[in-house]
Amino acid sequence: MQDDIILKLEKLSNLNLSTESREKIKNDLSKIISMIDKMSELDTSNVEPLTYVNEEPYVLRKDNVSDELSVEDALKNAPQSKNNFFTVPKVVKV
Repeated sequence: MQDDIILKLEKLSNLNLSTESREKIKNDLSKIISMIDKMSELDTSNVEPLTYVNEEPYVLRKDNVSDELSVEDALKNAPQSKNNFFTVPKVVKV
């Protein structure tokens, strides 16, 4: 695992990591990649692809609307609202 990859991930994640944290993440990612490489050595030619994690069939139900909240009820506990909408602090820098 190269340092430039860790720095790129740090930038993409909008994080400011310490040198210690970068080293720990570098070691952890190296272990994960090694484990994946090890798994790729397994012979899976006789293994059927997994469709579901469990054996239970997926049951679809009819989508019925019930007990709708009024706009007033939905907004009554909101910390902030404006023009019948929830308002939240801006989190994306442009």
